Amino acid sequence: MGRLASLYLFAYNAAQACGWTIALIKLILTVSSTNSFDGAYAACGELICIVPSRVLPVLMQWGGRFHFVAAIISQIPEVQKLPAVFITFMSWSLSEVIRYPQYALNTIELCPGWLTWLRYSAFIVLYPIGALIGEMPAMYKALPYIKKKNIYGDAFNKLPFSYYSFIVAVLVCYPFLWLKLYMYMFKQRKSKLGKRGESKKALRPKIRVE
Repeated sequence: MGRLASLYLFAYNAAQACGWTIALIKLILTVSSTNSFDGAYAACGELICIVPSRVLPVLMQWGGRFHFVAAIISQIPEVQKLPAVFITFMSWSLSEVIRYPQYALNTIELCPGWLTWLRYSAFIVLYPIGALIGEMPAMYKALPYIKKKNIYGDAFNKLPFSYYSFIVAVLVCYPFLWLKLYMYMFKQRKSKLGKRGESKKALRPKIRVE
């Protein structure tokens, strides 16, 4: 069962790595062929919806990404062409083409040290770019269209607040939630890379001085 579980995890993470690699390649090809960021959503928006990530915490991160793409961006064509959408997708894709190969190789104990280091270091740059330069500006730009089109008005008409108010509240809370997750990821980095450093020290031969 242990071997089967390892094979399943390897296959799952390898498939996710392939999905995010395809998304990244499509993004790069679209921008290079059109010299514009307009086609980011058209190139890989639907693909990104079906390759959710599992970061910290799992449901919050996955739900946040899925909601951003499926509930907001896909419903507002005017927002799909914003550079912020391209920035978001690019930062997500770069992060995941590092993360999932590391997950996959780690399950079969063949992960190189440099990939583990990169997995727990790339977020330092990619996470702020994706969240603060990509997601938040895109959601902010979507607000007028959400209000004008009364998006999900039927679903929220029995609630004491509208979908527009919900997104405003999300934007207000977002920096605080983002900072909490960001700090947690630094703790995780210290834990993972610290253990790796201790393992290297343990393997070094001890020199006795007589």
